[in-house]
Amino acid sequence: MVLTQGTRPEDLERGIRSVLAQRGVSADIVCVGNGWQPEGLPVGVKTLGLPTNLGIPAGRNRGVSQVTGDYLFFLDDDASIPDPSFLETAVATCMADPGIGLLQPRVVDPSGLPSPRRWIPRIRKGKATRSSNVFSVWEGAVLLPRAVFDATGGWAEPFFYAHEGIELAWRVWDQGKRVWYAGDLEANHPVIQPTRHAYYHRLNARNRVWLARRNLPVVLLPFYVASWTGIQVLRWARDPDALKAWFGGWREGWSEEPGERRPLRWRTIWRMTLAGRAPLV
Repeated sequence: MVLTQGTRPEDLERGIRSVLAQRGVSADIVCVGNGWQPEGLPVGVKTLGLPTNLGIPAGRNRGVSQVTGDYLFFLDDDASIPDPSFLETAVATCMADPGIGLLQPRVVDPSGLPSPRRWIPRIRKGKATRSSNVFSVWEGAVLLPRAVFDATGGWAEPFFYAHEGIELAWRVWDQGKRVWYAGDLEANHPVIQPTRHAYYHRLNARNRVWLARRNLPVVLLPFYVASWTGIQVLRWARDPDALKAWFGGWREGWSEEPGERRPLRWRTIWRMTLAGRAPLV
């Protein structure tokens, strides 16, 4: 499934054609237009036009019902997969290890620019080519079994933008599965600063609070929010405008309802802790 607002037609076509070029799998592709009716796409690609921009998580969720298959692959409109064996290998990886409930590939800028460290969803980043269990994902190219996705409840629609990949990863872990960063598989995406969005700081903070309120046992909620509040104060201390916007979103996170609450089970938290990262930071 490819999500787009129709503002990057060349990138969109590149991404779709990279999926159409996949070998060894049968791909049922839908392009979801968030506030746009997709047109001029390659033959065989379904389209779903949403009348308004519902946000990234909701747009992805709307596309799921439009496709068939045992595995779901989500691709942003400015991402692509250069290896025509990518999907076949990714599915084979999951089938060989049924404990994997979600897979994110290594992300590389196709023009050769250095990849941001944030694309490696680990605290201890290490080499980008090293595979490991992870507890969040870069959402631009992820694959998971449909049954696992359905059990998680899907992407967090109220978030609109930011941190939906953390919640999905946590809920995959809560299914008794693991989230896998596949450093041996590659997706392409240009280096773009997330701060280009005017709402970046506000939604980043609001959704961090909502993430905790929706998913953590009550006793852990204040520890998680406090740790991230401290991190952001240190990170943006020299940018008062950014910090002001961040705390505006932080207040929204407490004053507005975040939607469905499904706290992680304590055995999930213990598994995550043993695997390297408790949901406290």
